Amino acid sequence: MKNSYKTALLLSSAIFSIACEKSMAQAPSKPKTYVCYQPDRKITIDGKLNEGSWKKAAWTSQFEDIEGNKKPRPTQETRAKMLWDNDYLYVAAVIEEEHIWAYQDKKDQIVYLENDFEVFIDPDGDTENYYELEINALNNIFDLFLPKTYRNGGRAKIKWDIKDLKSAVTIDGTINNASDRDKRWTVEIAIPFASLSTETVPALIPENDSEWRINFSRVNWQHEISEDGKYSRKRDPETGKIIPEYNWVWSPQGIINMHYPEYWGFLHFKSKRVSQSKTAETARN
Repeated sequence: MKNSYKTALLLSSAIFSIACEKSMAQAPSKPKTYVCYQPDRKITIDGKLNEGSWKKAAWTSQFEDIEGNKKPRPTQETRAKMLWDNDYLYVAAVIEEEHIWAYQDKKDQIVYLENDFEVFIDPDGDTENYYELEINALNNIFDLFLPKTYRNGGRAKIKWDIKDLKSAVTIDGTINNASDRDKRWTVEIAIPFASLSTETVPALIPENDSEWRINFSRVNWQHEISEDGKYSRKRDPETGKIIPEYNWVWSPQGIINMHYPEYWGFLHFKSKRVSQSKTAETARN
């Protein structure tokens, strides 16, 4: 896919999101908070989440519609958890899905045009110089940097990459097989703190009690299946237009637009080992 096409898609998405904000009928709910602890031992990125540290880490609350409780609850569950050490922010998510499908398999394709899981990070919480990561069930990555929000004239830097990113996906089911019902796919990611930087924006390395802004989004499309068994986004039979996607998120935005970092959740870093954490304080969701 050519960069000009990517830019056009991103621009059209930004315009659509800004238009949607005009229909906002309620303020976003209070941003959620996750208290993030350090693993007891080294984490292996294999998509299995079988380390003791992952088992001890708290889950977020179940994802909600991006607009909050003014829309129905998601029909399929999603939740995430996090850990950190001196080098990486670790993110894991379990995504329930009856039909797991993905065809985009080249780096920096527009992953959200299929079902995906997305991470948004603003290390200093100033709503500028933030990062977006998207991943699909094929473990294909689309990452970008935004110096400013779209509404403030920001333009996505698609050529920017999360250097030394580690990611893995496991599937409980069969991908791109419409003849069966799947259960879930699991995402495991290690984001190097040093990579969240540009030539002009230095990396911020968290310490005990550091606080970042973060949110997660799951894009989920209604689908249809062709005669040869291939999935595609469902179209309205009357208009022929693709039916809008569901946006299910951890901390609701109150608006159909993820690019309001001031509405994201809070990520609170604690230098304690996760085995020393208390269930009551691990996640204030």
